[in-house]
Amino acid sequence: MGFIKGTASFVRFSVDGDLPDEDIWDFIADRVNTFAFKDIDETYDEDSLGWVSVLNMFDTDFEYASYAAGNYVTLSMRLDERKVSSVVVKKFVQKEEERIKKEKQIPKISRSMRVEIKERIQTELMRKALPVPSVFDLCWNLENSTLIFFSTNKKAQALLEDLFKESFGLTLMQQIPYVCGEHLLDEDDLERLARITPEYYV
Repeated sequence: MGFIKGTASFVRFSVDGDLPDEDIWDFIADRVNTFAFKDIDETYDEDSLGWVSVLNMFDTDFEYASYAAGNYVTLSMRLDERKVSSVVVKKFVQKEEERIKKEKQIPKISRSMRVEIKERIQTELMRKALPVPSVFDLCWNLENSTLIFFSTNKKAQALLEDLFKESFGLTLMQQIPYVCGEHLLDEDDLERLARITPEYYV
């Protein structure tokens, strides 16, 4: 998952757009703090997404610009979600429907009432559910405008692209091998790269 401990899988992005010419670190500090993670343990919110320290997922103060290391920005994206299994929802919905049928002495419940019961049960269960945290590390190289994201999860990558754009006004573009080649090769090799076609082996 992360790059501090053990092995890690990662995806490489290029960062498209320009940072301010002056006070780059002041700009980054302002944006990181503005979009820092906000705890939802004491609320009924279904989810929360934001930046935390790469060393401590509870650190959203970033004292002494803890994310800054030379020309690099190291952060973690934290997502907390309240989840309730659909099987659990179904169980309590059926239980409530049976209770109402007995109470009202009716053989069947109307469709509108079933919808109301399901929505009410889902809300009640969601309020009781504890938020489940997920943390994803990243390393942003300011010098060559690249970013390494330590997760291959597609949903996490999509959330990162949206949060990064909202935070810094910059766009992330995944670097597939072909794109990496365009950055690394000289002019002659680029011409040969452009002539490469897919081959199928059966």
